[in-house]
Amino acid sequence: MTRNIMTNTYSILGSARSGLAAAKLLHAEGSDVFVSDSRPTSESAEAIALLDELGIPHEFGGHTERVLKASTIVLSPGVPDTVAIVRRAIGMGKDLVSEIEIAAARCRAPIVAITGTNGKTTTTELAGHIFRAAGRKTFVAGNVGLAFSEIAAEADESSVVVLEVSSFQLEHIKTFRPRVAVVTNVTPDHLDRYSDFAHYLSAKKRIAENQTTDDTLIVGVDSEPVRTASFRGRAKRLEFSSDAIVTAGAFLHGGDVMIRRGDAESAEKLIEADDIRIRGPHNLYNAMAASLAALSLGVDREVVANALRDFAGVPHRLEAVGEIDGVRYVNDSKATNVDSVRYALASFDEPIVLIAGGTSKKAAYNALFDLVRDRVKAVVLVGDAAGEMETAFAPHARIIRAGYSLEDAVEAARSIAVHGDVVLLSPACASFDMFKNFEHRGDAFRALVHAMRSRVDQRQAV
Repeated sequence: MTRNIMTNTYSILGSARSGLAAAKLLHAEGSDVFVSDSRPTSESAEAIALLDELGIPHEFGGHTERVLKASTIVLSPGVPDTVAIVRRAIGMGKDLVSEIEIAAARCRAPIVAITGTNGKTTTTELAGHIFRAAGRKTFVAGNVGLAFSEIAAEADESSVVVLEVSSFQLEHIKTFRPRVAVVTNVTPDHLDRYSDFAHYLSAKKRIAENQTTDDTLIVGVDSEPVRTASFRGRAKRLEFSSDAIVTAGAFLHGGDVMIRRGDAESAEKLIEADDIRIRGPHNLYNAMAASLAALSLGVDREVVANALRDFAGVPHRLEAVGEIDGVRYVNDSKATNVDSVRYALASFDEPIVLIAGGTSKKAAYNALFDLVRDRVKAVVLVGDAAGEMETAFAPHARIIRAGYSLEDAVEAARSIAVHGDVVLLSPACASFDMFKNFEHRGDAFRALVHAMRSRVDQRQAV
């Protein structure tokens, strides 16, 4: 159901994917829109061309007073409250909203919103896969794929929107109300943006604050901060766990994934855990979360189980990209924090050559020490965080520094790895020191491995 938050004038801060999508959506409905971006014009040719084509006024290279003339200011996810123009807007009492707030107010479809530190992309894509398998017209958007504003007007009551939402996107919601909200887990992340973990957790918890008794909140209770968090809102609560039997939700019992409805005395088997195509303990959590989301909106249990059997996973998350001389190369570029890397390292029995580093998130690495010591034969480090990571990991594994060259890192890893090993790109860092985003980094890694594979094949053919 749409909600009326429409005002006449909007300033949009940021002209990346979500900012441009919000500008187009608001412009199409006849609103007065202005776009402001701190990026220089030399880096913004595509955005400028689109805005000029639509006739939307804009400025680049900084934010001027014109931003503050709007009645509502829309913040792109990458624009923090610490930006000077945002601080001024807050001081003036301006209405600040996120892009997902704009889109949700214009969306008629039920929304499944998924957040968490880790697993949210896979859970989002898997939930979308399940709904499509059930024959529902499905839009997967938000922090993955398309911006929510790109599809909001098209999604109607007969369809479903599955959103990956980040803490950044939740910071400035007002009426955003998902029919189903999922919190996979919360561990320290983005401490370069948030003052402390409590601040970060508070942003995540906002996903449920506008839910009513008609809605469902699904939480991963193996994550202690999620289990003990006090969520605002009045939604029905479902839980998922691989460690404990839950009263209502999904849990692991005797190798089976079980589903227990809140009003049922006994649980029903959904699927054998070994039949879920995506591997690893973290993907079991993702499968349970996505299944509960689909079941909450009426998808048949057998449809859910079959979809779990054939879902192949997502790019950049433990993605096998090639094998050379008996060494497997795995792209886990999506692992931008310590907890993601912990899951990745625990997913392999083979010796690992780990490629890590990038833009530091000021996280502690001690949760990885035992796994690195036991499973990693060498750590190849790149990027800005290489120094701090070398200090952390040097007592536990061999360290190789590869500067700011992913190509040098891959070559170094290849020189160390032997038949039966895994070369794993799992950075524990953001990518912005060397790449546009984690996808760009993962694509570069994949291309390097494929090029290496081609060179080896050519030599063997001679």
